[in-house]
Amino acid sequence: MIFFPIMAKLYFKYSGMNAGKSTALLQAAHNYSERGMDVIMYTAEIDKRMGEATVGSRIGISAPSRVFNEDTDMYAEVKNEHLTSPIAAVLIDESQWLTKKQVWDLAKLADEHNIPIMCYGLRTDFRGELFDGSAALLAIADTINEIKTICDCGRKATMTVRVDVYGNAVHEGPQTEVGGDDRYVSFCRKHWVEKMNS
Repeated sequence: MIFFPIMAKLYFKYSGMNAGKSTALLQAAHNYSERGMDVIMYTAEIDKRMGEATVGSRIGISAPSRVFNEDTDMYAEVKNEHLTSPIAAVLIDESQWLTKKQVWDLAKLADEHNIPIMCYGLRTDFRGELFDGSAALLAIADTINEIKTICDCGRKATMTVRVDVYGNAVHEGPQTEVGGDDRYVSFCRKHWVEKMNS
């Protein structure tokens, strides 16, 4: 019988807003830490809602992390550290803001260095369009999981609406605009369409 070694994977765990993506990431990091394994956590440099270089959850837990922007060479950073001291996993929050190249570099870390890469992020923006990072992850990730949240009607929420200070849907603007419950609301597709057409 031939045995093949277990190979690391590139994971993409996505959802709408307020589904617990950051909470799930922090739980995964805690599980590794509890077993004495080192992980590297990243979050988007532009997202400072929980503080500088911090992955944080709305339920009140947080942990320090590294930050990435479009110029960050995560492949070099992780590879160099892994050669010195083994890294058990890389966990990335706000992965929708990764570039296509960064996603491919993360896949290379999994494939060539056998490091599990777990990316957590949004699938689509407030207009219902894919983010670049999410599109690349959906295209090449080994494992794709949806973290579910609910609409006001009780159905699964898959879409996100950007709202103004009065709670009205915003139809135009840059794809990237950091915000929390004050700026984004998750809806099922039916109610997203209604909100965007109101």
